[in-house]
Amino acid sequence: MSNTPFGGKDCNWADYKSAEIIVIPVPYDYTATWQKGADLGPEAIIEASAHVELYDIETDSEVHLHGIHTFELLHLPRSPEKLAQVIKQNFSSFTKDGKFPVMLGGNHSVTPGAVQALKDNFSDLTVLQLDAHADLRESYHGSMFNHACVMARIEEVCPTVQVGIRSMSREEFNRLDISRVFFEQDIFLRSDWIHKVVDLLSRNVYVTIDLDVFDPSIMPSTGTPEPGGLDWHQVIRLLEEVAEKKHVVGFDVVELKPNRHNRAPDFIAAKLVFKFLSYIFKNR
Repeated sequence: MSNTPFGGKDCNWADYKSAEIIVIPVPYDYTATWQKGADLGPEAIIEASAHVELYDIETDSEVHLHGIHTFELLHLPRSPEKLAQVIKQNFSSFTKDGKFPVMLGGNHSVTPGAVQALKDNFSDLTVLQLDAHADLRESYHGSMFNHACVMARIEEVCPTVQVGIRSMSREEFNRLDISRVFFEQDIFLRSDWIHKVVDLLSRNVYVTIDLDVFDPSIMPSTGTPEPGGLDWHQVIRLLEEVAEKKHVVGFDVVELKPNRHNRAPDFIAAKLVFKFLSYIFKNR
């Protein structure tokens, strides 16, 4: 990782003390089981963020004025279990200091530690997962903290709602709570799906966004790009509604596997971060 802050080298908007928003890049990909490269995702998103316009037309706001500080974690362990402990400790500190955390993965193994910390502070926490994959395996490649087991670990901590799912094993299907899953094919058949998602959420929500939730025609730079998927407007309309109706306590964007020959997905991921922050801080 370079020392470039989110927004670019000329955009060090706030020190830790004065910033309301903390961006935490976590370049972790040790549990990848096919295409590696998600560890390069945080730096690619941060690099692309320098080219995103700071004014958001839709919300008539400039969210960076709330102060955004980039906080790099040092000495990431290889073990996903130990990684969860490191992230939990840091997120506990961010919450204690009144910061809003945004984590940039890295693969999806980064999420459980954040959820564990936030659950300690928000007893009614629900995790909203946007993803192509259920990530509900009990264990995978010898680890219960593999990226394919993320939601199984999170469901041990708090309720979840899953959106955009279109790939899973039989084992995962058998443990699903169908009433809290919005399969990709069903989303295209119903106009009220966003309201149904929001109705299932508690007051306090953490959102984890695996970029393979998007149609790979606009987001090909992921480790496992599944055919189908949501488009840009479907995703941001959901995020807007969640931000308006619920109290979002943090979010992550994970599984970008950058391709130096196609930088558009990097920019889309950076724009997504700015867009969701604009919705969240619109009325704060």
